[in-house]
Amino acid sequence: MAKRDTPARRPSRPSKHRSLNRAAISGQSTEDERLLATPRPEQTLFTHTDPWRVLRIMGEFVEGFDVLAEIGAAVTLFGSMAAFCLARYRFRASRLVRFLILSGMVLPPQLLILSLFQIMVDFGLYNSRAGLAMVYVATQLAMTMYILEGFFAQIPQDLFDAARMDGYADLEIFWRIALPIGLPAIFTAAMVNFIILWNEFLFAVVLLTEDERRTLPLGIMHFMGAHQLDVGMIATGLMISIAPIILIYAFFSDIMIRGMTAGAVR
Repeated sequence: MAKRDTPARRPSRPSKHRSLNRAAISGQSTEDERLLATPRPEQTLFTHTDPWRVLRIMGEFVEGFDVLAEIGAAVTLFGSMAAFCLARYRFRASRLVRFLILSGMVLPPQLLILSLFQIMVDFGLYNSRAGLAMVYVATQLAMTMYILEGFFAQIPQDLFDAARMDGYADLEIFWRIALPIGLPAIFTAAMVNFIILWNEFLFAVVLLTEDERRTLPLGIMHFMGAHQLDVGMIATGLMISIAPIILIYAFFSDIMIRGMTAGAVR
């Protein structure tokens, strides 16, 4: 049989679309090289931050610091008085009272949030700094008593007997003897309460809704949205928020350690 002659294939010409694609790719690479060769300004943390928003964070920082200072003073005062009473006085059902107060440390805040929300709404304290302050005092009172009770129980009884012989009442004994001696432990309790409440988020986000009353963690949260993330402002807010904690640990860490271990051994 005779073989059929197959026609020789012609060399394929580059199509018009391929030429356009190659030109686009070469142009894009040239543009990328030009952008990479262009010197860029130095990038810092505050390059993309808005000064007015930074000032708003600073306002929330100052306002939150003032509020937490008042709350910490109230928690420390009430907690130290209750711890002194339970450590130095024996009365009927004292163990039951101690158990009921210290049991607040066992319950996680997630179990309390619904009940606290309903209580705040019923008493008209929802969305108010006063209601949030009362919640903070109630939740931190147990831990303050736990820190201070062991220290007050370690004070020698002879000091209190001598004070009674001089005619001091019970409240005067607390103010003039127990409180000055217990200053390291009281300072430790105040600093621990400040650190915990400064970073508190759950109660604040549930009990506060208006922007004028929000705390610093809530202000930082507003820079995170479902479709956007302001990294510069979040980093700025975090740097501002951790500054007091770093200063406390840098200057008062020794006092806090002595206060925490003062009442460990009776």
